[in-house]
Amino acid sequence: MGEKAEEAAALAFGQRVDAAEVVAGGRALRDEVGHEEQGVLSLAADRPGAVEFVEASNAGRLADLVPLRVGRMVASPFSFFRGAAGLMAADLAAGVRTGVHAQLCGDAHAANMGLFGTPEGKVVMDINDFDETVPGPWEWDLKRLATSLVLAGREGGVPEDRCREAAEDVVKSYRKTLNRLAEQPFLESWSALGDESALRDAEADALEDDFAKAARKAGRNTSSRVAARWTHRADDEWRFVPDPPLLSAVDDGVRAAVVAALPHYVTSLRESRRNLVLRYGVSDVAFRVVGTGSVGFRNYLVLLHGNGDEALVLQVKEAPRSAVAEVLGLPPAKHEGKRVVHGARLVQAETDILLGWTTVRGRHFIVRQFRNRKGEIDPTALGRGHLDDYGRLAGALLARAHVRSVDPRLLAGYCGKDLDDAIGGYAVAYADRTEADHAELVAAVRSGRLAATTEV
Repeated sequence: MGEKAEEAAALAFGQRVDAAEVVAGGRALRDEVGHEEQGVLSLAADRPGAVEFVEASNAGRLADLVPLRVGRMVASPFSFFRGAAGLMAADLAAGVRTGVHAQLCGDAHAANMGLFGTPEGKVVMDINDFDETVPGPWEWDLKRLATSLVLAGREGGVPEDRCREAAEDVVKSYRKTLNRLAEQPFLESWSALGDESALRDAEADALEDDFAKAARKAGRNTSSRVAARWTHRADDEWRFVPDPPLLSAVDDGVRAAVVAALPHYVTSLRESRRNLVLRYGVSDVAFRVVGTGSVGFRNYLVLLHGNGDEALVLQVKEAPRSAVAEVLGLPPAKHEGKRVVHGARLVQAETDILLGWTTVRGRHFIVRQFRNRKGEIDPTALGRGHLDDYGRLAGALLARAHVRSVDPRLLAGYCGKDLDDAIGGYAVAYADRTEADHAELVAAVRSGRLAATTEV
């Protein structure tokens, strides 16, 4: 939400609007943009080829890591999709939209739903990637999420009809969750968590074992474990152990620049957390390759020494401009790291207590805990019996995320059963388009036009 919108909202505070009136406003949107129109696949008129898109999106990345990014994207159509949020955003912009904006994830695919720890030590599941977050059309997130289920299912060998069913279940669960949240007190709908109860609410009981297994693994994924496996101590010095190409040492200049940026990071934290992080001292800085879409951007790990042998590892991750923002014609953020942090705080029911932002050598970064009890349920590894359950869970989580920035009653009024089939059809059609884009990229690698490497 921009400053003017925030001012307008503040001025309207205290002016109660009847629930039926809000729902009716959502229903009226159906006359402007019918459900069937949401299922029509439109492509950007000036759409680049897959190779041209990848080449253009490599701008600003470290050149020596670009082949690794390409190598990850050619692994499968789903992998290509994960690195092509900007391409899909341009295509979505060519289609219809209701005009209702929510704070978007911007890259709402199935693998961006992950587990992480709350400040109380509880493991929950929620959207966990906000590189592309901006206010935008709510249906863009929903269509991208539904499409990702089709691609994940195809990669996992799930029959085509079950892939489409999973995509439709994303939408069905999204709107059912909206209906439920629209009837709840505002404080309850605002603070709903993606814990075990979310599985029951989303009728995703088949995932209970998957969730429990992932939660147990995530509970062990801490700074202490990272320090035990990736660092060594000698002569009273605590250092990362290089493991190139994924983890490498940095020179003294980079180390000094990252450390010098930490005081600015501290000021970005909510006031109650500043005294906590100031108790730690810096022991080392390393470079870590990260992600699929983020490969090639600068990403550092900072090893901090706490009480006794306590270790805290922070991730200092570069925050380039959102490709979705570019498609929407939004100006660059004053600070792209702050944009990401603002989006995460608005979308997630619980955010990392050490989430903040800073600037290193003129580039914008976010800072957060690394491996903060993080985990995942791999959607490509789910069989036909679990993919649709995952779709229902993901759809419910997306609905919970959206209602923190848009009235659930408005979206509930717009959504209806016909939307399930419409967006399910869109998801299948866009998955086909993605497979064609992926094939074009593979051909470019095979011909030698693009270099591609994989981890060793």
